[in-house]
Amino acid sequence: MELPEDPYMLLSFINMKLRDGDYEDLADLCNVLSVDENSLKQRLGAAGFEYNPKLRQFR
Repeated sequence: MELPEDPYMLLSFINMKLRDGDYEDLADLCNVLSVDENSLKQRLGAAGFEYNPKLRQFR
């Protein structure tokens, strides 16, 4: 799956999927979407966002 290039659109997309989808956690979501979890964290981290596993969202 092609993810949005814009970091804010990517943030919104991933958080929406985590919130509304049937995914156990970020690893499960990445597996289903065939996305590398570390690369995703790096892309969002470069924009100032960090994954919070307790909240299951990037902030």
